[in-house]
Amino acid sequence: MIRNLIVTFAILIIGVMAYWILKKPKFIYPLPKTASRVDLKKYVGTWYEIALIPNRFEKGCSCTKATYTLMNDYIKVENSCYKKAKHKYEVVTGKAWAVDASNSKLKVQFFWPFTGDYWILYVDQDYKYALVGVPSRKYLWILARKINISEKEYINLISIAKQQGFETKRLVKTLHNCY
Repeated sequence: MIRNLIVTFAILIIGVMAYWILKKPKFIYPLPKTASRVDLKKYVGTWYEIALIPNRFEKGCSCTKATYTLMNDYIKVENSCYKKAKHKYEVVTGKAWAVDASNSKLKVQFFWPFTGDYWILYVDQDYKYALVGVPSRKYLWILARKINISEKEYINLISIAKQQGFETKRLVKTLHNCY
């Protein structure tokens, strides 16, 4: 009886692993290219979300921003947005850390033990604008130090994302009518 349960459990685990492996996204393009070098001391601070490819964890959000604080061995991440349906701001705090010498590929963690990718694809030389995505191209954010950017800069960032293989037609501008 116990042996049958163990065999059944093992088959179930193997089946789940096989399903996960086969469902991994197939990339049409090579992996996105990240910024050649990111100075984390310049990158930290507050970034406003200008646009994003919609995702489930930001559903119903407006006035979205992220504040990054350099700690001793990681970056404190504080994401906030206004949820109109709840009539309140929601804040989630996590941490991030660089996984390569360029500091353009980071891992983020909001709930242990789960981590996600945070790839800085582009940041301008003055650290006013950034383009952030993930290797699968499922998520993309256009970020800026101010809540508005010029149409010229917005089109430039979309162009960079498009060259990287992101579905820029799915981008939605973030409303900032809460301040």
